[in-house]
Amino acid sequence: MGIREGGQLVAGAQILFRPLPTALFTVAYIPKGPLADWNNETLVEFLFKSLDEVARSANAVFLKIEPQTPNSKFQTSNFKPSPHTIQPRRTLAVDLRPDEESILATMKQKTRYNIRLAAKKNVIVTLSDDVNAFCELMKATGERDRFGVHDAAYYRKAYELFHPAGRAQLFIAAFEGKPLAGLMLFTLGKRAWYFYGGSSDEERNRMPAYLLQWEAMRWAKARGVEEYDLWGVPDEDEETLEANFESRRDGLWGVYRFKRGFGGTLTRSSGAFDRVYSPMLYQFYLWYVSRRKTSDRFA
Repeated sequence: MGIREGGQLVAGAQILFRPLPTALFTVAYIPKGPLADWNNETLVEFLFKSLDEVARSANAVFLKIEPQTPNSKFQTSNFKPSPHTIQPRRTLAVDLRPDEESILATMKQKTRYNIRLAAKKNVIVTLSDDVNAFCELMKATGERDRFGVHDAAYYRKAYELFHPAGRAQLFIAAFEGKPLAGLMLFTLGKRAWYFYGGSSDEERNRMPAYLLQWEAMRWAKARGVEEYDLWGVPDEDEETLEANFESRRDGLWGVYRFKRGFGGTLTRSSGAFDRVYSPMLYQFYLWYVSRRKTSDRFA
């Protein structure tokens, strides 16, 4: 949904709808948005009114938003802080504005060593459209590290939607032509996001994932990207993260040890906010989510 003034897009949001089990109602969700000039009160009021109309037309029980940055407007526009977030609240973002040597200098010594080691061991990183190979790498990673991955159709659709517009690029790290690791990078404006990545169980001593990330950063930097978002890490402060990353492997802890090596600044989003249209069904939804979390914890 977009709002234009004089032919220019001045506000907008991508609204996703998920049907609830009854199929009579939905949940409306805006990831990393909406986007607007928050100092323009007239525009903001019209934006929220438009969002309400779209959400209500789809029988949404509530509208959930997870803005990229904190904004007090959400607190004063019938949104309430939500106990249920979908996106990771903390991330590590690498500043790509300095020259390459300066970026490397901010990384952990072991990470720099592994990047150079991969190159010496003849790992080659290329741009690729081989989504099938990438899906096999994701499958291997999920089985090895015991976490859920999307089915192949999901990754293919994401690439088909964003790659033609220059918003997504697939990278494959290979040795002697055999794919060892892959990542799918998404870009918008001055920011890039590392959303999906996987690796095989073979030739892991060649450290392909390290060179893979570095080449993706170099590619993004060459295209004017200024910030490389390594995506989710555990929702803890830096002191807690550093004190526990070697001993913990649950949740996002398993990837934090790898990501921290690339340097970057730890940031935290404002979380999720809900705008409720059906209070009774909303309370049932919160009960259902809390119960599912509890059952997962004791599974």
